[in-house]
Amino acid sequence: MAWSGVTNNDSPLKFLLSSSMKPVIMCGGIGTKMWPLSRQAMPKHFLPFFNGQSLFQKNYQALLLKFSPQQIFVQTNVQQAKIAQQQAPDIPLKNYFIEPEMRNQGPASGFTAAMLYQQDPNEPFILVQADTLRLPASRFVDMIDLADDLAQKTNKYVTGIFKSNRLVDGVDYLEVGKSVNNNFDINVFEVNHYLDRSQRSKIASSLQQGTAFIHSNHTCMTPRSLLNMYKQYRPDWYQPLMKIIETGQVAKYYSQMPKGAIEEVTKNLYENGQSLVIELPFEWIDFGTWDSVADFYQRDKSYQSGNHIQIDGSGNYIQNPHKLVATIGVSDLIVVDTDDALLIVKKGQSRQVSQVVDYLKDNQTNRLR
Repeated sequence: MAWSGVTNNDSPLKFLLSSSMKPVIMCGGIGTKMWPLSRQAMPKHFLPFFNGQSLFQKNYQALLLKFSPQQIFVQTNVQQAKIAQQQAPDIPLKNYFIEPEMRNQGPASGFTAAMLYQQDPNEPFILVQADTLRLPASRFVDMIDLADDLAQKTNKYVTGIFKSNRLVDGVDYLEVGKSVNNNFDINVFEVNHYLDRSQRSKIASSLQQGTAFIHSNHTCMTPRSLLNMYKQYRPDWYQPLMKIIETGQVAKYYSQMPKGAIEEVTKNLYENGQSLVIELPFEWIDFGTWDSVADFYQRDKSYQSGNHIQIDGSGNYIQNPHKLVATIGVSDLIVVDTDDALLIVKKGQSRQVSQVVDYLKDNQTNRLR
């Protein structure tokens, strides 16, 4: 199917919808830690993990509890836009924001704000990462309503957090301050400090005090406010974004933004009292590694296949829909079989799949496509 939607030179003035909060499903990246199933041609958020449905479709269906397809936006690249359109054909093509290249979350989030600025600079939007699952979906909608209310009333940066009783590697934390009253049965806090994942001793201390929460990125703000924050803290992102707004020439100016994480802006907002955080009223399941997939499948029997016979073993996860697999006398293995590759990894070590991907990048790039 030929792609005939938004091009990189289309003016954002074309995108005129009348709605309240604007949800934007973010489809970026490939999910390298979930090789060999997640590939460039079919990233993890489009894989049919849930009885034929993908993470992208699950998040889209959750948003349909509140929004019509005409009120939902998708931000991605041209290749992934084709897949998204096949999986959610009711979303209008004009609601796609196409990134000409990968520049990481900082430029990508600013690009969202720039595109939506032309519709209504004061109407909040929320970024919905496509590679996570939120259960139950009804409480996700409640959180969106609260984020909308906070963003409109305070002009602050709003995002999400959830409680952890132990130090988790590879994630950032926020140290919360005073509780904020609201009209919802959901906890909202001011932020005292941003705790980078490398600050293990500070995180451990805050965990003992009960003030450290894992950051779960649910960026919500008005386009005007976010662009003003970029102007203050990353003018080298702000200036190309304003050129995109003025000219509509995405391809020309997007590449002028240096790559970088949105935390290069938000860490300043946290420290300067310019943010609020919502304790997620739903379970946030990050499908970042095969360990996380295995944990979810093994607790939720409704998504398990009948293709695995397990004898004298336990805790094995087998991803192979095309053949019967029997395991005898082995435990806690993750096995992922595809037409051209087989992954066998011990549970707890699936993050190291990225090392395999690094090797393939240098030696067998065809195994990544």
